[in-house]
Amino acid sequence: MSERPGAWAERASALYNEEYARRYRAHDDELWAGAPARMLTDFLARACAAVHPPFDALDLGCGTGRFFWAVPGARSLVGLDASRAMLEQARHPYRADAIAAPVTLVHGDLLAHDFEPSRFDLVYSIGVLAEHSPLDERIVANVARWLRPGGVFAFTTVHPESASVPRTLRRQVGKLLLPISVPPMRRRLRNRLNAGGLYADERRIHDLLTPALAIESLERGQSEAHLHCLCIARKP
Repeated sequence: MSERPGAWAERASALYNEEYARRYRAHDDELWAGAPARMLTDFLARACAAVHPPFDALDLGCGTGRFFWAVPGARSLVGLDASRAMLEQARHPYRADAIAAPVTLVHGDLLAHDFEPSRFDLVYSIGVLAEHSPLDERIVANVARWLRPGGVFAFTTVHPESASVPRTLRRQVGKLLLPISVPPMRRRLRNRLNAGGLYADERRIHDLLTPALAIESLERGQSEAHLHCLCIARKP
């Protein structure tokens, strides 16, 4: 993306103000009766099972700490988010009594913030990448650097075929042209259909992660709002 550093974090901070953060946190307590929430926690449980406990984990775009409780086996847990209001709510997250690991909250831009190399065994991001922030080469390079060898990156994206994505005329034309276009045009069309990283289908995920990370599972799942890709990848 060509926008200046910090632009996405500023938007997130403006959107997730104190009033929004309070409503979001209240929704955490109502969310878990439905199948979409169970799908996401089951996905995260599979990611945790792919690393050996005890492990050090990073929640990339943690918001109110909605998923802190669903990381069994963690020795330490860091939550990074661009919104101070959301982080304030994360001090009292959903099912706090089930969180065994000490939690460190960090205010920062997930596209610009940096951690020391090989700090984490698990980096996960639910409902953030290719949704509220681009999934791009910077993110993949950062995560690959932060992970220890054998570490796992688990994340969701909004699939461009999601019913939540506007069906504009240009998008429909682009989908029709994609299979018959020559390779250079096909790459440009695919990038446009993925909104430059704000959506991500299986092909884009594969192209971005390879060869830095090896994909172990890549599937689709429907949440309350979107059709998602759910990916678990490992650092060789």
